[in-house]
Amino acid sequence: MKTFHIPVPDTSILEAIQHKIDFKTKPVGALGQLEKLALRISLIQQTLNPSLQKPHLVVFAGDHGAAQEGISKYPPEVTYQMVMNFVQGGAAINVFCRQHNITLEVVDAGVNGTFEKNLPIIHNKIPNTFGTNNYLKEPAMSIKEGQKSIDRGAAIIQKIFENGCNIIGFGEMGIGNTSSASLIMSKICKLPLSECVGRGTGLDDQALKTKLQVLQKAQDLHRKLDTPLKVLTAFGGFEIAQMVGAMLQAAELGMIVLVDGFIATSAYLIAHQIEPNISHYAVFCHQSDESGHKAMLDYLGENALLKLDLRLGEGSGCALAYPIIQSAVNFMNEMASFESAGVSNV
Repeated sequence: MKTFHIPVPDTSILEAIQHKIDFKTKPVGALGQLEKLALRISLIQQTLNPSLQKPHLVVFAGDHGAAQEGISKYPPEVTYQMVMNFVQGGAAINVFCRQHNITLEVVDAGVNGTFEKNLPIIHNKIPNTFGTNNYLKEPAMSIKEGQKSIDRGAAIIQKIFENGCNIIGFGEMGIGNTSSASLIMSKICKLPLSECVGRGTGLDDQALKTKLQVLQKAQDLHRKLDTPLKVLTAFGGFEIAQMVGAMLQAAELGMIVLVDGFIATSAYLIAHQIEPNISHYAVFCHQSDESGHKAMLDYLGENALLKLDLRLGEGSGCALAYPIIQSAVNFMNEMASFESAGVSNV
């Protein structure tokens, strides 16, 4: 597996960034979170004039062996069907990306099915992996498969970066992946499963109870997990594993990393455990309606830009937050200062 080296942004420019923000024609702090966002982006890019170039959103898709255990409202074949929906332009993320001129890339990270080579999909499976193993019986993937998945996710981002992108969001599709995210969260955040397990795609009370019982069995089976990679390979999906590598690579390249909801944040938890400096490059786009997401954000000490009660995945929160990020950059570049506008600030 690649070793990632994520630099801490040089803070020598911090005072100049803050001065520029404070001396815009507004009371100090009046733009609230937009000011914090502008500062973070300017610090990432090491400039007083930040820019957003060729925004991309990458949706990683993969199937889960445990999806046969009644942990989701929908059958496993929906993963394949939704990837085809992405390709045909009919999903929510397609709509939002078109609206905001974001390039959407769809990745087959481990879907239980074969897509025709001519489809606009990044075919990124590890050979002979059509979904993960059932973690009620064995680890979801081998350590080697986890390492290869991280590397494959990183390679995708390298190519996107080389084409001029400097801001990238991450989404996912995989029936059963809220369960994987809950198990990862419980282990990393050291919280009981009952505080991590939610309704996913809309489970009723009895189905939620069944889900919790199933996941407790999985957790009991995999107790000795002493590295983030072992946590990932015990419970994760190939889409989550590739997203880990993608996030780490994006941060290493100095890109702005847009983190979506519950599942994407579980991938970020693993990435953060591997290389904590990723935190300097991350923007958390929305707080999911999935019950454990707020606890994840609290553990990380992060606030999300939006709270719209979303529980869709697909990177939808990233696309919806993008115009807010644009506004933070635009005010930094285009809003007059007191001096240039001839406005008194005394």
